[in-house]
Amino acid sequence: MDFALTADQEKIRDTAESFLRDASGSAAVRAAMETEAGYDPQLWKHLAQELGWCATHIPEKYGGLELGWVEVALLMEQMGRRLLCAPFFATVCLAATALIEAALEPARIRYLPEIAAGRLIATIALAESGIDWRPDAPAAMARRVGEGYLLDGCFRHVPDGAQASLILVPATLEGAGGFFAIPADCAGVSRIPLKTIDATRRLAEVRLAGVRLAPDALIAEGARVTEGLTRTAALAAIALGAEQLGGAQQCLDMTLAYISERVQFGRQIASFQAVKHRCALMMVQIEAARSAVYGAACVAASAPPTDALVMESACAKTLASEAFFFCAQEAIQLHGGVGFTWEYDPHLYFKRAQSSGAWLGAPDALRERVAASMLDRA
Repeated sequence: MDFALTADQEKIRDTAESFLRDASGSAAVRAAMETEAGYDPQLWKHLAQELGWCATHIPEKYGGLELGWVEVALLMEQMGRRLLCAPFFATVCLAATALIEAALEPARIRYLPEIAAGRLIATIALAESGIDWRPDAPAAMARRVGEGYLLDGCFRHVPDGAQASLILVPATLEGAGGFFAIPADCAGVSRIPLKTIDATRRLAEVRLAGVRLAPDALIAEGARVTEGLTRTAALAAIALGAEQLGGAQQCLDMTLAYISERVQFGRQIASFQAVKHRCALMMVQIEAARSAVYGAACVAASAPPTDALVMESACAKTLASEAFFFCAQEAIQLHGGVGFTWEYDPHLYFKRAQSSGAWLGAPDALRERVAASMLDRA
């Protein structure tokens, strides 16, 4: 497998890095954090509609660019470096992927062109307490009422749940799996914005109380739902791992910049061997995570069997989560006393590392999944 980026992929990476360096600097992130929506609508319009990032992995027949998961990972890495405040992960990596992997053709035709064009913000409510997909524990119940459906359920942590116009919901339907597309303004849907540790990414509690839906709201059912959403969760975990990789790299970069300026005992602290060792450990974890994430993205681009995709995803997300957490805490420590203050950025990355590490599988749970799979093969 060739891990070298093509010229086009390098251009995507460099363009994203240059754009986000200017558009999503520290001041812009902090300003977006204070708004009600949690992001800058003009910035979102620019990257979604003008740059076309929302169309990255959507097939051409639905108005997309039909690129692969390596390209998605390149964008997510740069977004993670700059803590971009935008509903990209929820809309593109979760909702659009779920439509591609699990939904039937009419739903794809209806929603994917809108997402690709940047006109639709969407999200998915995967589980009751987070975004881990568990087919054995659905958080919503659906039943047929006449020609339509009636849904009830509660999802406590839905990414961009208060900002999305479309919410995708898996539910139990007559003892099997059902997958529904619900307009956010539908009667019976309530969305409660949550205050969380990471103010750079918004979460909401979504409650469904007697939500009546038309027949076309059911976009998939049966084994297709379990298979499709299992793949969706694995692919989204790779994208999240790429975002974590970018955050870890930025933690190292801003730490190197700080220790090159900070003087102690008449010397730059970057010259102290103990400080060099700690930065070297950060780099080692970052490079290990980079290999795992882009290796998994290359595998994902080849449309592998679901079991193989899940294992690659678990390995990549584990290494990326641990690298991000390690680098964020080291950034705080190597910044010294100011590392804990609001004026400096390490605490923002530490909070993102803490929150994203639990999404789509914490490292211990993912290792257990990989071990169980390998033992079953033995």
